[in-house]
Amino acid sequence: MTVNIDLTGRTALVTGSTQGIGAAITTQLARAGARVAVNGRTADSVGRAATALRAEVPGADVIEVAADVASDEGAARTLEVLPTVDILVNNLGIFGAVPALEIDDEQWRRYFEVNVLAAVRLTREYLPGMMERGWGRVQYIASDSAVVIPAEMIHYGVSKTALLGVSRGFAKAAAGTGVTVNAVIAGPTHTGGVEDFVYELVDRQLPWEEAQREFMRAHRPQSLLQRLIEPAEIANLVTYLASPLASATTGAAVRVDGGYVDAIVP
Repeated sequence: MTVNIDLTGRTALVTGSTQGIGAAITTQLARAGARVAVNGRTADSVGRAATALRAEVPGADVIEVAADVASDEGAARTLEVLPTVDILVNNLGIFGAVPALEIDDEQWRRYFEVNVLAAVRLTREYLPGMMERGWGRVQYIASDSAVVIPAEMIHYGVSKTALLGVSRGFAKAAAGTGVTVNAVIAGPTHTGGVEDFVYELVDRQLPWEEAQREFMRAHRPQSLLQRLIEPAEIANLVTYLASPLASATTGAAVRVDGGYVDAIVP
């Protein structure tokens, strides 16, 4: 028995997809045959990511959407370029280490605007069309930090907790329509941004492999994987959830966290 994920004829938008997890998701969706929209804030970053995607997946149908979807103007620009989508992956997010008592109101607002409201806004725009057509996939890239709030960045953790509630709520709004809405709980993942974050918490003089091991030992000891997850491993689950194979999975928070969250029930 083989598993064949075929997204031919489907259009996917992955927000914040010029690098890291987002770029890996666009690659996997394109390999499955989807028409993929690469999104970032600048035309240069989007162009570079789109060129890399076309080289990685020859023949890929790629749309370039240069817009800051965390703003009203950027969301409007995205809708102009891409009026309808079949698959919406709300991947855009920011993170950083700040002591809890030093997170000011402006930082709290910024994290809510980027990590939560941007996803809510796009869902509100695209979900009705999916429901009318009787097929669609909406996903939110959450984090283990949604469940295990990290002491060094509670504003980030709380924003990801909010996404779990947003996902469940919109899944209820789409009940019985053929559209699924899910959150993906990603564990500690190896990206360029995370490398910078790791070196904020461990000795910058350590070689990367040693720094990673020290970070996992000191700051993420719950991980059963005992290593950082690769972006493609996150993308594999996202691609499955975007496919017809996942038609009965909705309203869920699905974990690809390396066993980081200490729970039996997902």
